[in-house]
Amino acid sequence: MSTLDTTRAELALVVLYLNKAEARDKICRAIQYGSKFLSNGEPGTAQNVDKSTSLARKVFRLFKFVNDLHTLISPTPKGTPLPIILLGKSKNALLSTFLFLDQIVWLGRTGIYKNKERAELIGSISLFCWMGSSICSSLVELAELGRLSASIKKLEKELKNTDKYQNEQYCNKLKQSNDRSLALVKALMDIVVAVGLLQLAPKKVTPRVTGGFGFVSSLISCYQLLPSAPKSKAA
Repeated sequence: MSTLDTTRAELALVVLYLNKAEARDKICRAIQYGSKFLSNGEPGTAQNVDKSTSLARKVFRLFKFVNDLHTLISPTPKGTPLPIILLGKSKNALLSTFLFLDQIVWLGRTGIYKNKERAELIGSISLFCWMGSSICSSLVELAELGRLSASIKKLEKELKNTDKYQNEQYCNKLKQSNDRSLALVKALMDIVVAVGLLQLAPKKVTPRVTGGFGFVSSLISCYQLLPSAPKSKAA
């Protein structure tokens, strides 16, 4: 491929990435929590960016609760243990509830919904739902990593006298393990962010800690949404 073709292909991937509403939301999330880290809860430009970006993100998430509602009622892959199924469904139910309630929070912040006290209460409930979904997600990832680890060890024994890294199934399982490890780190970070937003441990989880964890979690989300680069054809 020529330099121009390579550049065109790379720009096409960028366009594909930015065309995703989810990707734009996560970029805004990184800006939001980066600003929270810089402001540390103090009034100023960084805090204004934090608040305005937070409100803007709620527009991206309008009716997004339908996605998790659909996943909730969809069948699970065959062979999945019942505890993992229940945790996965709980995660979907909690996340769908969070996204639904978050719309009411948005209505309150824009002034459409006039009852401020109830809007704040709904906001707290929605954050508890998000924290619950993150806890369920971390437990699911831990369980799936355990299953993958056992499967990889079994495959290693079968491929003992061969180059296991040339085996497609082994490489796929390693990739799945890496992806789930990253998802676990993100879920654990989101739990800390939820604790910070709910001010459950204000002395330990300060706005700066919340912002730092949220920023890194957002970068992980941005990475997870990256499109796969097209394989170059052999000359």
